[in-house]
Amino acid sequence: MFDAKRLLDQFIGSQNAGQPQHSGGRPHGDLLQQAGQALGGFGGFGGGALAGGLAGLLLGSKGGRKLAGSALTYGGMAVAGALAYRAYQNWQAGKAATPAASAQTPLLPPPADTPFNPATEAEQQTLGRHLLRAMISAAKADGHIDAQEQSNIFEQMDRLNVGADDKAFVMDELRKPLDVDAVARAARSPEEAAELYTVSLLAIDVDNPSERAYLALLAARLKLDEKLVAHLHATVEGATVPAPQPAAVR
Repeated sequence: MFDAKRLLDQFIGSQNAGQPQHSGGRPHGDLLQQAGQALGGFGGFGGGALAGGLAGLLLGSKGGRKLAGSALTYGGMAVAGALAYRAYQNWQAGKAATPAASAQTPLLPPPADTPFNPATEAEQQTLGRHLLRAMISAAKADGHIDAQEQSNIFEQMDRLNVGADDKAFVMDELRKPLDVDAVARAARSPEEAAELYTVSLLAIDVDNPSERAYLALLAARLKLDEKLVAHLHATVEGATVPAPQPAAVR
């Protein structure tokens, strides 16, 4: 059965996400660590790397981002919600949108039963699907995931022991044409819009012109205030560091 929350944990890792979580008798953390090593030096999720495991497959040769500080204690939906909630709070309070200001206090989990952290399992699964689609769409923004790359990703996913339903979801999303409007339409509230932008930012190389253009278009489609966008960037920058570049394949 497809489990969006579990799959999201394999996209956005943390120290906790790297602890043994048994599925079919094998710990996810070990699988992700091994996959990261097999992909040429990507960090494992136990170290909070967004460029390991499934995220590493999508990001290809890009370094991605690595969780740092208190963000290391979260994974998956929790870290996405915590980052978006922090930015939202700071924006509403009129604080300065700087990474230093964002990192001054520990990252706190978003309050329960809010758009950042839905109370019911069904709502959490829906949010998880929306966040996964946003990340995969962002990973496609620079056009590097062509048919051959999709085939490579499919083969590498077999090494991660990903369930058939989870694999089908990822591959279906990869094969869809890039559609920023579809990502934006999923937002059911301003808070969810901020969270969709947050996970997109985690999967984007902000130094790449095409990816910057994608983020700008996404922010516009999500109707995000430009000052909130600045806080989202500052919060992500304050909670992450660039992941080490993968070793060159010889």
